Amino acid sequence: MHDHRPTPNEMPVPAHAEPTEAALERLSSSRLGLTQAEAATRLSEYGLNRTPRGRRTPLLLRFLRHFHNALIYVLIASAAVTWWLGHPIDTAVILFVVMANGVIGFIQEGRAESAMEAIATLLSPHAAVLRDGDRVTVDAETLVPGDIVLVEAGDRIPADLRLIESSGLKIQEAILTGESVPVEKSVEPSRTDAVLGDRSSSAFSGTIVTAGQAQGLVTATGVNTEIGRISSMLSSVDELQTPLLRQMNAFAKWLTILILLIGSALLSYGVFIRHADFSETFMSVVGLSVAAIPEGLPAVLTITMAIGVRAMAGKNAIIRRLPAIETLGAVSVICTDKTGTLTHNEMTVSALIIASQAFDVTGDGYTPSGDITPSPSETIRPVFELLAETAARCNDSSLAKEGDVWIVSGDPMEGALLAFAGKVLGNAEDVRRDTPRQAVLPFDSRHRFMATKNSGPAGARIHAKGAPEDISALCTHMIGADGTPVPIDREEITAITAELAAQGQRVLALASAEAKPDQALTPEALKGALVFLGVVGLKDPPRAEAVDAIAECHAAGIQVKMITGDHAGTAAAIAKEIGLPHPGHVLEGRDLDAMDDVDLVHAALETNVFARTSPEHKLRLVQALQSQNMIVAMTGDGVNDAPALKRADVGVAMGVKGSGAAKEAAAVVLADDNFASIAAAVTEGRRIYDNIRKLIRWTLPTGGGESSVVILALLFGTTLPVTAIQILWINLITEMTLGFALALEPLEPRSMQQPPRKRDATLLDGGLLADIVVATILFAAAVFAVFTYTLDQSASIELARTVAFNTLVVLQIAYLFFVRYLHGASSTLDGLKGTPSVWVALLIVMVGQLMATYLPAAQSIFGTVSLSPFYASIVVGTGIAVFGLLEVEKQMRLAMRRIR
Repeated sequence: MHDHRPTPNEMPVPAHAEPTEAALERLSSSRLGLTQAEAATRLSEYGLNRTPRGRRTPLLLRFLRHFHNALIYVLIASAAVTWWLGHPIDTAVILFVVMANGVIGFIQEGRAESAMEAIATLLSPHAAVLRDGDRVTVDAETLVPGDIVLVEAGDRIPADLRLIESSGLKIQEAILTGESVPVEKSVEPSRTDAVLGDRSSSAFSGTIVTAGQAQGLVTATGVNTEIGRISSMLSSVDELQTPLLRQMNAFAKWLTILILLIGSALLSYGVFIRHADFSETFMSVVGLSVAAIPEGLPAVLTITMAIGVRAMAGKNAIIRRLPAIETLGAVSVICTDKTGTLTHNEMTVSALIIASQAFDVTGDGYTPSGDITPSPSETIRPVFELLAETAARCNDSSLAKEGDVWIVSGDPMEGALLAFAGKVLGNAEDVRRDTPRQAVLPFDSRHRFMATKNSGPAGARIHAKGAPEDISALCTHMIGADGTPVPIDREEITAITAELAAQGQRVLALASAEAKPDQALTPEALKGALVFLGVVGLKDPPRAEAVDAIAECHAAGIQVKMITGDHAGTAAAIAKEIGLPHPGHVLEGRDLDAMDDVDLVHAALETNVFARTSPEHKLRLVQALQSQNMIVAMTGDGVNDAPALKRADVGVAMGVKGSGAAKEAAAVVLADDNFASIAAAVTEGRRIYDNIRKLIRWTLPTGGGESSVVILALLFGTTLPVTAIQILWINLITEMTLGFALALEPLEPRSMQQPPRKRDATLLDGGLLADIVVATILFAAAVFAVFTYTLDQSASIELARTVAFNTLVVLQIAYLFFVRYLHGASSTLDGLKGTPSVWVALLIVMVGQLMATYLPAAQSIFGTVSLSPFYASIVVGTGIAVFGLLEVEKQMRLAMRRIR
């Protein structure tokens, strides 16, 4: 009968901290593996080894729920009204707006399901296991806790394992921990409180073996694995609604209520108090509703964002979700991963110390070309070349050029050594080809070095590389200042190693010696047989442009915080290089675990560097910053970043080296994996957001101005200065032209000098309300003034309405020039010159308005008559006068702001 054993999450002692025999006993297994019968029993108990598949919402329901919005209801109602009024063209335009918004939202939906599917692709499809003592290959989905899995270089780990045998095993865990280089593994138990990246006795599902071979006891499968937990977190993380969507939804709800209340009140007032004709009063209320409803606003907002998508694509930022555009412009803090985001995720030799002399090595990634400064002297040059030959020969990896990029096949640190050898020798592959390998001693966690025996024209030679303390133990001599061997100084080597490590570099030592004829390649035989050549410092260097990008973010009031799974020393060194404030103040994941939510908020605000973090830590930090009304962008490329990418206001994934899960969870994908592209995207985001503000600040006040004309006429029982069909025409001809022109406005010079807005900042603020009030008063006064003046000249009602009709259009044009500048004066030469898009929009509006005024067929539809030059000059003069008054009011407000 199956004896149930708890999963690691239930264990009092985690699997990574248990001795191997205790782990085997706890899971009722042995080194021979499970029997087929026992495996089948456990499979029925634990389930398949795969991440959970979320239930997909039916396509039709996903499509229909994009119409569940108050403003959409208002638009549909307005479409019904315009159809009832006999205006099928306007009805078609409004319904097109509704459908366009629904289709775009439908296409953009479903990223969470896609992200979970991307995580599922990381799982190995097959696995080699011991069943009944025999090695067999099974589907990875059928693995169960207690299975013994065999892995070797190139394999993807199929489940979470507790290693029970290991030989030179190294695993690339960057997708989970963010650590740049493969991690050495062993069977020795890790500390109970070890963070994920320090659990050297464990191997995790989805990670890749880069060297060695091992046997591991399956301790967790499916949702219980580390990658399964991330998948579960991803499915349970709620995306935040962007500020614009939240505000527009609230606005649509209250606008709907307001229009219904005002319309009902005016209809009741007209019919029951003024005893006006019901049909005529109802038509006036319909005119009010048409004026008040911003039918074109959703469409122009969508167009504005679509333009932003195209502009950002030109800056290597691919927008996967339209509302992320405006949110980018509001970002107040960027939480960035280190590996692959601020750095290249490519190891490179950056420092070299031979005979107590330090050398700097430059170059780009794995490209085997670069400079070494200072140039080595003639006495040291032969040692320099010997060290480079050792780096090339004692090496199992290879470099290849794909297009313009050099990539490594094998261990990244070995790839860096090959690139370094190429910088010194010209072509490292020629050296390897001319000196074939006779024997090899692979790296092992017990002796922590690798050695090879290579033949050559001058006879066989031993080459070794590894940890400095282990390599120095093999040597009795080291290279002195004159290039000849001198007695080894291990204290000096220890000091050099500590200095490089303090700079966040990985340190390797290299040694070599002529091989004796019968030289054995064992740790014992090599002891005392080699000469210490020197040490190299390797690091994953920061992107050069990241420094400028971070400085630009700081100048714009945007904080930058590094949240990485790498070691604290490495994180601090990179933070210092890229210019983060207080780089020495680093908090690790275990520090965050000890904090409650209040302490975590304080730490998130005060600290800029977080190391050895898990997916939960990243998610908690994002949420802590959001709790302080900060708008958070999270960047990353690993599977471990996906939950935080989804939770952040703007998730930014790396497009080249990013995992599929990260890209699917993110709202923005960087095509060039370059942090500098984020700064460019934020700048573009601010431009788009400013243009959205301009659009709303143009749409609502002009709509308020139109509505005020209808309301005042109904309240005072006067003749309507404009008819419902004329208002419909104004909305149709101006909203999709003048509004579209605002979508193409360039960035204002002062925009990037403004601090980021707070999460609770609102588009519909006091300034906008003031604009609506001022525009309402000026529009109503101007329209009634020209309407009354024209009637006083004994003109017909048609002529008076035509003057008022054209005045409303000219006022909207004047207001367009007024709102083009949010942070400065509009009455400058540049402001009045406009942009090509403004003049194209004006041309369309002017041609349309002239046709509506002067074409006989249009006159019969709109009830207009031709205007004489005198009345046309009144229309234009009124627009200029209103623009002047608006500009005076703005200058007064700007002056008051400067005084405060």
